[in-house]
Amino acid sequence: MVEAVTASSPSLADLGWSEFFGDQLEASDANLIPTRIAMVHRDRLSGLSQTGQTDLSLAPQATTGDYAVGDWVLVEPHSHLLQRRLTRKTVLERRVQGGRGPQLAAANVDTLFIVTSCNADFNIARLERYLALANEAGTTPVILLTKADTAEDAEAYRKQAAALQRGLAVVTLNPRIPGAASALAAWCGAGQTVALIGSSGVGKSTLVNTLAGSAQQSPQQTGAIREHDAKGRHTTTARSLHAIAGGGWVIDTPGMRTLQVSDVGYGIDTLFAEITELAPLCKFRDCTHVHEPGCAVQAASKAGTLDPERLARWRKLSDENQNNTPVQTGPRGAKSPAGRGKRR
Repeated sequence: MVEAVTASSPSLADLGWSEFFGDQLEASDANLIPTRIAMVHRDRLSGLSQTGQTDLSLAPQATTGDYAVGDWVLVEPHSHLLQRRLTRKTVLERRVQGGRGPQLAAANVDTLFIVTSCNADFNIARLERYLALANEAGTTPVILLTKADTAEDAEAYRKQAAALQRGLAVVTLNPRIPGAASALAAWCGAGQTVALIGSSGVGKSTLVNTLAGSAQQSPQQTGAIREHDAKGRHTTTARSLHAIAGGGWVIDTPGMRTLQVSDVGYGIDTLFAEITELAPLCKFRDCTHVHEPGCAVQAASKAGTLDPERLARWRKLSDENQNNTPVQTGPRGAKSPAGRGKRR
């Protein structure tokens, strides 16, 4: 069993507390203990507070699926009963095929490290899905390229990744060496929370161990990848919060190869900003950018200023998002798309 790392007598600020959460406290909460969810299992939760790590008790109608690693909750000091969850600043979630609702991945994350390898795992379309998820959640996305030492041209991978979104940071690193922590220090300061997402076998668990350093009580298990397709096995089975040596917190998540998009319209608009900015120049306000006359997006594609493959991926992602996004019933039964709602 993976055990989350605790810091000795940490302050609330050390754990990631900020005014955003403090402003939610009420007079009736004075005797409750602010606690951060450190691990979510199928049938139990554990949390971190200023007094250390504690197993939490849930109300009869509550389930662990209602909570995410990184959540801030208020806990009764003697029974450790979870009383209420504070509104999230950010939330990472994905829709699982066949599932009734979105699956929570992590909450109150400042930076999302999207990890991929300089090999067969590198997939532009999948990276765009991760970026849309990060944008929608309100986190800062950073792409981490691993296994660069095995690639003939690692710089080519870096350029492809950097071109996916304006202002996107891309870092090439070896998760196994101590220098990896230094390369990511800008996002791992005291009180900051980062999360790792990506396929199995790309080095996420190894990177968690490197960031946590020698003080980690139970290192994350790591596994090898298959030679022929660069796919790895799931070595992380539970989401968990780990202290970063020198400050900050890191959340590891189980590897995922498939990621359905749903309710990430803002995230897609941010990812494909060049298309979003052209849309208002189209002749028709409801232009689909497929066949309408006077379409500025199609004109840019034909002129060579917009990559046709990029446009095709935008269209596929947008259509999938529209089909998967549930609708809410408004006044007099009118239907409207579900809102962004990252703070939940």
